[in-house]
Amino acid sequence: MLTRHFAVPVLLASAALLLSGCATTAAGNASSTDLTVVATTSQIADFTRSVVGDTPGVSVTQLIQANQSAHSYDPSAADLTALGGADVLVINGVGLEEWLGDAIDASGFNGTTVDASHDVTVLGSEVGGDHAAEADHANGDPHIWTDVHNAETIVHSIEEGLVAASADNAAAFTANAEAYTQKLRGLDGWIRDNVNTVPVAERLLVSNHDALGYYTAAYGITYVGAVIPSFDDNAEPSAAAIDALVASIRATGVTAVFSEASLNPKTADTIAAEANVTVYSGDDALYVDSLGPAGSAGDTYLKAQIHNSMLILQSWGVTPTALPADLQ
Repeated sequence: MLTRHFAVPVLLASAALLLSGCATTAAGNASSTDLTVVATTSQIADFTRSVVGDTPGVSVTQLIQANQSAHSYDPSAADLTALGGADVLVINGVGLEEWLGDAIDASGFNGTTVDASHDVTVLGSEVGGDHAAEADHANGDPHIWTDVHNAETIVHSIEEGLVAASADNAAAFTANAEAYTQKLRGLDGWIRDNVNTVPVAERLLVSNHDALGYYTAAYGITYVGAVIPSFDDNAEPSAAAIDALVASIRATGVTAVFSEASLNPKTADTIAAEANVTVYSGDDALYVDSLGPAGSAGDTYLKAQIHNSMLILQSWGVTPTALPADLQ
């Protein structure tokens, strides 16, 4: 897959204009904060906000917005202004932010970069099913957050990075990270306990694109395939790939195809109709590449994982048990 490049000189000029009068930009209040943090994806921003909490003097700006693809994102001039004024940049890593090098050059960012993936064991396309992703991310599958245990590791990496950048706030960051981690552990246990009620042979999943490999590996689920057999949600499935997936659905006994909230469900609808299975879309779509907008069922990582897991369990005929008290 070709790396996307944008017109750096044009964006530099735009950013310079914004910097000259940026009272209303994302970085407009940077001068009043002790630590200015920029996070790339919706999930990474949510983790970062959970670590920061209400710590005085620390701001967090999210670049990629709800239902916006990390694969096709092009920073705006305002985004570059925010990045250029940041003390810390928190990224997903594993090559997800293909646009990052150009953005750093264009913005003049010279702060600290925290790679949230550095302690995560990265998987390749071998975790997929018959339609495992093509080698479109040379570093492996970047969708590391879909395994809740990985989310614990990510949060710890963000905590370490923020503590290193602002030692005065270390106690607050550490306390916030630990409180959030306890919720993640409760969520992980809840998912695992419920999935384990389903016979292994019946734990089958088909999703919109190849983005749930870590989730399926973590919970012993067979990833039969993806509508888009690629880590990149902008890829297009071939007619042969669609036919092969329909055949796999019929052969394995898959009962549902899951679309994603940030993707067009048209092809998933077509495949589900051809295979005569249920399609989950609209309000019942999964939140995978992106969290949802404020007020949606997936506007935080915790809510998104609960929403996704409940729907997957229900597609297997399972009525999920009550959530842990701190997740209700």
